[in-house]
Order: sequence, then structure tokens, then C-alpha cells
Amino acid sequence: MPLHSMLDMMRHAQQNGYGLGYFEAWDTYSMEAVLEAAEEENSPVILGFGGMMLDTKWLDEGGVALMGAIGGHYARKSRVPVSLILNEAQTMEQVVQGIEAGFNTVMLDTSAWEWDDAVEAVAKLVRIAHAKGVVVEAELGRLPDATADGIDDSTAFLTDPDTAAQFVALTGADCLAVSIGNVHLLTSHYAPVDSAHLEAIHSRVSVPLVIHGGTSFPPEAIPHAIAHGVAKFNVGTTLKKAFQEGAQTAISGSQGMSVHDLLGSHKSTDWCIAGKLAMKERVRALIRLYGSGGHASYRKE
Repeated sequence: MPLHSMLDMMRHAQQNGYGLGYFEAWDTYSMEAVLEAAEEENSPVILGFGGMMLDTKWLDEGGVALMGAIGGHYARKSRVPVSLILNEAQTMEQVVQGIEAGFNTVMLDTSAWEWDDAVEAVAKLVRIAHAKGVVVEAELGRLPDATADGIDDSTAFLTDPDTAAQFVALTGADCLAVSIGNVHLLTSHYAPVDSAHLEAIHSRVSVPLVIHGGTSFPPEAIPHAIAHGVAKFNVGTTLKKAFQEGAQTAISGSQGMSVHDLLGSHKSTDWCIAGKLAMKERVRALIRLYGSGGHASYRKE
């Protein structure tokens, strides 16, 4: 199936009261987990890879192109509408490589940049991307990160509603990721998000909104978020945890078996298949939580 515009998908989600999931993958097993879950739930989905946790040297020396090739392969075989995102790229060079590699949505992580530098870079990216029909996600505000010692909020700040409106007007970004208390990498509990602050942002910003740190986002806050502009939730940490736990369970019960069956075989005995299946069930649960199941035929509705 051809790639779908993420902006079109987000607009449909807003019009019909559901959220899209971007379920971050890191290899073929995890990409299959996302796509199979979406197909089984008959849900549109955002496929893709993220640059935040990856080695810069690896990305710059062919990693972006490799991820684009993998993502493009799975997108073409998909039976549900998908968009393909290069999320949180570290440099302008990487997002340009991503566009050339076939990603039809890109995001440059400028959340820690100075205002003028961020506006200039995102506006430049929008000009480059839109000329090729590629959607641009931007971010304003900075999420805290969960650490082994708690939450590091030393550089975090909430998205200011008026500044967000100005940022979108100056850059032309298609959608905006916002900080309302959501946290990156948090698994120990849900973050106390500020729903009133989201309402204020939504009242000033016309483009669809995005929540990063979806693992931290309280399930009970999701309906309110969807009703107030959020069209996409980014999820990664809980998926890696599910994959890890599934693989570890398989490893603990595989003594005496051939290493060729256990690793890289794609058989039922493969440790990574066990991880994939555990991750797939987590994605299916999130699709149901966001309400996107059953909307795969949205272009006919």
C-alpha cells in the first residue's frame, strides 16, 4: 500500500475522535510487531524509527538510509494505512537523508535549541520537506527525562500557548509536539499531566498536537487529550520493556536447544519472536486505548 500523509491521517483522527499511535521500532522484529498489531486491529498506524537513542555516527554513516529501506518495505506490504516517520533526528543532515530515504514524515529535535535557531531550522526543513510532499512535525517545550534516580526536570519546561502559536506561524510546521507534564522514558508510574494547560495550547494552536513520552501518559487523560487537539501519541519505552520481558522469558526456558533455532531463525523458538509477540500485544492494547481500531478504511468513510 502506498504511504499515506500523516497530516491527512491526523485530521481524520481529530474529526472522528480517536488518536493515532506512533509505535517506535528499532529493527525488523519490532517493525513487524507494530504492523501486525495494526492489521489485526484494522487500524491506521504511524510506522517509523527514532534518532534520540541511536548512535550519531551510525546514523550518519548509513543508518538513516537503512531504516528508510526497512520502513518502506513494510509500508508497501501493509494492509492498513501507514505513514513513515523519522522521529527526533539529531541534525538537519539526518532529516534530509531521511527524506531522500523515503520517510514521508520527518522531525528534527530542536527542543533544547535557542528560539531563533529552532525557528530558522524548522522553517528551512518545512521548505525542503514540503517541496517533496513530506510532512514536518516540530516540538516546542521540553520534556523531563526519567532516570535511575527519579525524574530529571532541570532543563524541562512546559509549552507556552502563545509562543506555540507564534512558532507554528513562523515555521509552517504541520503538527506540534507539546510538553504538558509528560515525561520521556518513564516506566515506574504515570506522569501527572496538566489537562488545563493542554486546553490553553489547543485554543491557540490550529495544527494537530502530538504527545511524546506516551508511555508516561495516564490512560484516563487520553479522552480529554484527544478532545483537545491531540491526534498522535508517541510510544517507545513500554514497547522495549515488553519486548525485553518476552525475550527473557523465552531465554529462561531454552536450555539445551540449538543456538540457530534460538536466535535469528524467525521460528517459534526464536528469542526475538517471543519479544515481538509480547510487544505486539502491548501495541494492540494501546491501539484500543487510543480508539483507532476499525478506522483502517478511513478514506472510504
